[in-house]
Amino acid sequence: MQDKVYVTGHQHPDTDSIASAIGYAFFKRAMGVNAVPCRLGEMNAESKYLLSRFGFEEPMLLTDARVRMSEITLDPPTHISPETTIFEALQLMEEEKHTYCGVVDEEGRLLGMVTKSNIAEIGLGDTAQSIGILVDTPVENFAKAVEGTVLYDDAQTHLNGKVSVIALAGSRVERYEIKDRIVIVGDDADAQAEIIRKGAGMLIAVWTEKISDEVLSLAREHHCPVVLSGHGCMNTVRYLFFAPPVKLIMTTKLIKFTTNELAEDVGKKMQKSRFHIYPVVDPENRLVGYAARYHIMNAQNKKIILVDHNEFSQSVRAVEKAQVLEVIDHHRINDFSTSRPVSFRNEIVGSSATIVATIYRENQIPMPPNIAGLLLGALLSDTMDFHSPTTTPKDKETANILGALANLDIEEFAKEMFAVTSANGDKTMYEQLGVDFKLFDLQGVNTAISQIIVTDTAQIRRQSVAIQHAIDQFCRKKRLDLCVAAYTSILENGSIIFASGDRAEWAFEAFPNKKGEEHSFQKDILSRKSQILPRITEVVNRYA
Repeated sequence: MQDKVYVTGHQHPDTDSIASAIGYAFFKRAMGVNAVPCRLGEMNAESKYLLSRFGFEEPMLLTDARVRMSEITLDPPTHISPETTIFEALQLMEEEKHTYCGVVDEEGRLLGMVTKSNIAEIGLGDTAQSIGILVDTPVENFAKAVEGTVLYDDAQTHLNGKVSVIALAGSRVERYEIKDRIVIVGDDADAQAEIIRKGAGMLIAVWTEKISDEVLSLAREHHCPVVLSGHGCMNTVRYLFFAPPVKLIMTTKLIKFTTNELAEDVGKKMQKSRFHIYPVVDPENRLVGYAARYHIMNAQNKKIILVDHNEFSQSVRAVEKAQVLEVIDHHRINDFSTSRPVSFRNEIVGSSATIVATIYRENQIPMPPNIAGLLLGALLSDTMDFHSPTTTPKDKETANILGALANLDIEEFAKEMFAVTSANGDKTMYEQLGVDFKLFDLQGVNTAISQIIVTDTAQIRRQSVAIQHAIDQFCRKKRLDLCVAAYTSILENGSIIFASGDRAEWAFEAFPNKKGEEHSFQKDILSRKSQILPRITEVVNRYA
């Protein structure tokens, strides 16, 4: 299967970021690329409205450019239950060509691991270990291991875990200490009876097809289970020790990893141990697969296409470690650098949606009406219904084409969309500041610029005390040197500026108030990118 390519806008996404990611991902899929649109944060009310109107689901939330364990191909989650016999576990390992197997409960939660090393310890280790696990082994397990039949079982079984082999003529049984032992015996009925009378814990018969009724009656009297083996003496002895359930030998102190761990972090942890395989579980501890070092070595970080931004500081976490394939943007180029060439398209237009729509036309890819409507909404949003000074003739030309494809009246559509935007839902003043804000490092001055779309700036001025309190709180929490909030009215064609932080005065130097006023109306100030940021940057450069 082709690797996924993640198409994502910037942090704190606006409508242009969301729509451009969706539109460009659709285009890439039309070109045969397995592209997935993403977002890097919560969407605003305007974006949600447009997605709902045109029938799109929210793009997936992308949190890191590095690959997680859930995103790499693991070995299948081969597993057994705690009651599985060692013999059955070995058979499964042979079938799967593995040296390991996970032990899980009824809900798939990982309890432990059984490896061939665990099994080897039974034969090569201290005999006390083998004796100890045979004591707790059910009679039916012995029958499974020796491919035999339980002829008689007893609830009052008395085993000490020791094994004796008396597969000889039956006249010399008195020379053996067999009380409470598992005794392997041949087809001599007299020997079988004598073994039971002497207190054997279990009788396993070899080289015979039946046990006499007299012997079985005696077995019931002495609470001695009887098993008819499907093997000869040697193999019965061999397989006998594979009868215990795996819960008695499994390793429970495991080095395991979760699906939400980063592959590169897992690789570092693997270097500190010598195991060749590691279980991987989900957050509920359910087994999902196994990872080896080669899985980590072959894992590559995500392939990403950036839209509506190029600054790594505004992108997904660890984007510098990703395989950045393309950039489509209309902002300034700041800290962008890659280790390999990329396709970089940066145009002087008012919206990334304009560029995306142009790419469709250049490649003669038909655009569905819902994509056209979504991109038109993004274009109108970013150009503020063509009032923004960043608006170009290409934006207006593209809007007309998109309106025709979506069968929309642009003027009516814009009024409808901005009515939703200006409502701000039921968000508090503090929450409104976080809906659409961008971070900038201006000569070492940690700066944020929030933009809130409103219908009435006079109402904002009347709420200035409460708004200033919210901005001060926002600035402290984000640990900013300068926090600027622009309350913008597209209908009034201007903004009111608020600021907080140690460098707040620089914002009012960039946007001075009229004499005797606070928070004066800044006519024609609509664009964060081409008006607010450049003025703030100019003042910062003057003093920083």
